[in-house]
Amino acid sequence: MDKALQTMIDNMPEKTGKSLTEWKSVLQSMAFNKHMEAVNFLKQEHGVTHGFANTIVSLSKEENKEPTDLVKSQYSGKEALIPMYERLLEVVKAFGADVVVTPKKTSVSIIRKKQFALIKPATKTRIDLGLKLKDKPTTDRLENSGPFGTMCTHRIKLAEVAQIDKQLIAWLEEAYQKAE
Repeated sequence: MDKALQTMIDNMPEKTGKSLTEWKSVLQSMAFNKHMEAVNFLKQEHGVTHGFANTIVSLSKEENKEPTDLVKSQYSGKEALIPMYERLLEVVKAFGADVVVTPKKTSVSIIRKKQFALIKPATKTRIDLGLKLKDKPTTDRLENSGPFGTMCTHRIKLAEVAQIDKQLIAWLEEAYQKAE
């Protein structure tokens, strides 16, 4: 399990009043059709912050899968993309100890207090990196969010590790700073 995720789980009782197991029990007694319905329930009814609520719901849905299995499934048949994924994680984790990496079924959310990036293996040869950079104009490289919809404001298509350059790292860091 990712260290940051494990830290979040370990801190959950102190920060939210319940352990992950207790939160899973709360969610099991409810019927939610969509991920955000459950997240909003935890936020509104229990005062859980968005980051914790999102993590609780994600881990509850994937009861039988560890986060590392989720990432492994995403990159099955797309193993050539793993060095790019690992480099992106290395970059975002260097921003601070408050970065939380939350694997989901088809993507990995990168969260500070709010999600600021999303990593998704889009094809066998490309990763789509979604960023939240409100009010930042699009460019040829920094496209509109495309398939990410409202989860992100921009998308960058990555086909090789060399594209994770100073400009991209600056955009990632800007998104990180805005997520406080």
